[in-house]
Amino acid sequence: MPSPNPASPLAAGSSSDSPLTPEEFNAAVTSITSAFGDPTRRDIYLRVRESEAGMTAGEVAGAVDLHANVARHHLEKLVSAGHLTVETAPSSGSAGRPSKQYTAAQTGIRLAFPVRRDDLLGTLLGRALTRLPRDEAEEIAEEVGIEYGTALAHSVEPGDPHGSLQAAVATVADALTSHGFMARSEGAAGELRIVSEHCPFGHAAVEHPVLCAIDRGLVRGMLAGLHGEHSPEIAGSVPMGDTVCTTTV
Repeated sequence: MPSPNPASPLAAGSSSDSPLTPEEFNAAVTSITSAFGDPTRRDIYLRVRESEAGMTAGEVAGAVDLHANVARHHLEKLVSAGHLTVETAPSSGSAGRPSKQYTAAQTGIRLAFPVRRDDLLGTLLGRALTRLPRDEAEEIAEEVGIEYGTALAHSVEPGDPHGSLQAAVATVADALTSHGFMARSEGAAGELRIVSEHCPFGHAAVEHPVLCAIDRGLVRGMLAGLHGEHSPEIAGSVPMGDTVCTTTV
């Protein structure tokens, strides 16, 4: 992988750097979410990165079956975030404005998660909950998540019960990402899910799966504040042996 750009928040957090501050963490998450939150944009970036000579907007449009203007919009987003560079392609002698050639920037895209107290706090919380009967422990954990998720939804934006559920789920995923979950929304109406690739509770969640009820409560509370009452369910998790945590809506 090319050497990371020291000026980029995405390059922060290596073993030789100081741990990310909360401000750096939020800046890096915002950058990643803005640039790669759209699956089409991720596909475009990967295609351009795999092309040694780079690609024009027209070539990208043909490769991903988009209108050239839409492809150009995605490309410019990636350029503004520093993930692609753009140069004017050599003139072919034909009339019209010169084509722009997009190539992958020589920066590493990575976001390190430094050791945090969350793992210790999660372990202590998990051990406390396991002293209770399982059903009661999960109920308490979910209630805590619901309360925090509801408050978090109100701080993100005013609730709109008439808005799209798909948009609400995407907002929940973004909010979870800003809290260390590295989450994304997937699927269409009726088959929505939130996939989290990182859990801020760390290994504590594996030792004490009851903590997953907090995650479920967070999603439930945020959805209630943004869209209305829903009953999300955890369909897969790292404690279950999966590589990611999946919550269905």
